Amino acid sequence: MSLFDQVNADIKAAMLAKDKEKLNALRNIKKVLIEAKTAKGGSDEIDDNDAIKAIAKLAKQGSDSAAIYKEQGREDLFEQEMKQVEVLEAYLPAKMSDEELTAAVQEIINQVGATSMKEMGKVMGIASKQLSGKADGKAISDKVKSILG
Repeated sequence: MSLFDQVNADIKAAMLAKDKEKLNALRNIKKVLIEAKTAKGGSDEIDDNDAIKAIAKLAKQGSDSAAIYKEQGREDLFEQEMKQVEVLEAYLPAKMSDEELTAAVQEIINQVGATSMKEMGKVMGIASKQLSGKADGKAISDKVKSILG
């Protein structure tokens, strides 16, 4: 079952359970996936990798919004946003630990043969593709900088 089909099935389950917060998050996922399917140059089907990227983007936006709400003292909106992020993260692969990320980045650096910060672009190009959905882009960038720097 594709991720898109799984989201549809979970929407039905959330409707039956009358879980409004989960339902809103799932509908948001479905909206983004449909937009990706119908975008100019897109195909009728969306593969799971593209779906994961879209969901990861939604989760990051939600986390950023939640941080702003917390900063402004809006606990009610913070909690609501975090519940939606929790639902979104259930559809994403598990995040890499710091040790796993270090090992993966080190392996990529060895493959590329990078020795200085001048070659960070090469490393980031490959690392971003290989680690997409498994680690945050900023975390990857910070790790590459710390190893090459």
